[in-house]
Amino acid sequence: MKKTVWIGTRGSQLALWQANFIKSEIQHLFPDLTVELKVIKTTGDRITDRPLAMIGGKGLFVKEIETALLNKEIDLAVHSMKDMPGELPKGLTIGAIPERENPFDALISRDHRRLADYETGAKIGTSSLRRASQIKHIRPDVTIVSIRGNLDTRIKKLDAGEYDAIVLAAAGLRRLGQANRITEYLDETTMIPAVGQGALCIETRQHDDTIAPIMAKLDHSDTHICVTGERAFLRRIEGSCHIPVACFGKITDQGVMLTAVVASEDGRELIREQLISPLDQMENAGQVLADKVLEKGGKKILERLNSNDG
Repeated sequence: MKKTVWIGTRGSQLALWQANFIKSEIQHLFPDLTVELKVIKTTGDRITDRPLAMIGGKGLFVKEIETALLNKEIDLAVHSMKDMPGELPKGLTIGAIPERENPFDALISRDHRRLADYETGAKIGTSSLRRASQIKHIRPDVTIVSIRGNLDTRIKKLDAGEYDAIVLAAAGLRRLGQANRITEYLDETTMIPAVGQGALCIETRQHDDTIAPIMAKLDHSDTHICVTGERAFLRRIEGSCHIPVACFGKITDQGVMLTAVVASEDGRELIREQLISPLDQMENAGQVLADKVLEKGGKKILERLNSNDG
């Protein structure tokens, strides 16, 4: 095994927390190894004044890091799983998926009100089309306002009165010690989270035998199973930040329950489907669920969204 392992990461506060968490896990499991971080600036980090859907969507926060991995400048990369496109570049693979944090979205409000309690016209901030469309579906009378920036920036904008509330991933808030700011968790009965939300992705080169033993120790089986189904749905649906799609898996006594949504941007149309699958058939289950969603009206929604993009 190598003596020094290099981890590639973005430089944001959350990305560094995630990379340092994996660094500490590796050092605990393999005390003879030296683990170093290499911070890499991505396209998504450089462009902060426009919504993600306008500048390319998924892949914006991983492409430059993947290039460094392919060029052997780093040995592994730590990403937020929800930033990962459905297809990976040739030569790369998901080496491990550690145990998932809380997968849901969270509402942070200035006055401790829940989403259902806001008056007509209340300003809700989010950078995500997926969140925006699902909020519009259940609360078509509120105003959705785009918000970018890191976690602290978004919370400062909220506290300054630019928004009545903002919606963020609960996992990031919890990892950065901001769970006390959460007013309401929006579980899957209210809002289906993004594919892989709350999970980390450790990306490696394929057939890298020096890194494989580390990945085997870091992988969490139940999380890996659920995320496999979610990502199979994503690939079949060809989802990106351009389109409001979501899928969430959880393990039940009957198997893995996968729930998925495709919605129109205005939230008026929302196709929600669900299935239960054996744990060892997640690739097929995600594809079957995607086909169900497309057949029930999701295909027409996506075609309309794509024609609008063009």
